[in-house]
Amino acid sequence: MNPMPLSGKRRREDRGRRRPAVSAALTLAATVTAAAALVSCGSDSDEPSSANSRTVSDRPTAPDSSSFSEKTASPLKSQASEAAESARASASEAEASASERADEFEASVSADTERANQAAESALKGVDGRGNAMPDVSMTGKPRSETGGVLASVVTFTNRTDKTADFAVQVDFVDASGKVVETRYVGTQNLEPGKRAQRYAISHEPPEPKLSAKLVKAQRY
Repeated sequence: MNPMPLSGKRRREDRGRRRPAVSAALTLAATVTAAAALVSCGSDSDEPSSANSRTVSDRPTAPDSSSFSEKTASPLKSQASEAAESARASASEAEASASERADEFEASVSADTERANQAAESALKGVDGRGNAMPDVSMTGKPRSETGGVLASVVTFTNRTDKTADFAVQVDFVDASGKVVETRYVGTQNLEPGKRAQRYAISHEPPEPKLSAKLVKAQRY
């Protein structure tokens, strides 16, 4: 057997020494690759979890009903309040207007009545006796239950002539002895032919002592 050249022997020894190093390098590379794979798997497995976590946290929540209703209802309440206030103002204005019209009408009627009564008093000052219109005037007592306890009589005037005329009467309120306690003058003006008019003779005396109304004079002029 021929002895192996020295150079060939050395090459075999070198290869023998390199094999463990290569094996170690391959083993290390495999280990690194496996670790990377585990990390990758771990990352892959965590991603769904993170996605799930984001899905849960990103889920829309129900609005705060109290805050929502308050913000929404506030304009509506304001509008309703303004509408109610406007309605109350309109009703108040209408009531005030009606009251003013009633007051004006009552004042105008009272003024006309007062003027007629003053005219009647003036017309009767120069009249002697009972006057020329006693047959054209009648008087009826008014129940106190209908006048709030006030003593009042209804005086009825009838124009039996063919001309427009004014009438004046004197009504005395007398006590049980016939003493005149109070005198009132009642009149009506511009009474057309054939027409009738009614006026009140009202006593301003207290309920006691009891008085009665007496037609004293009646004048047409």
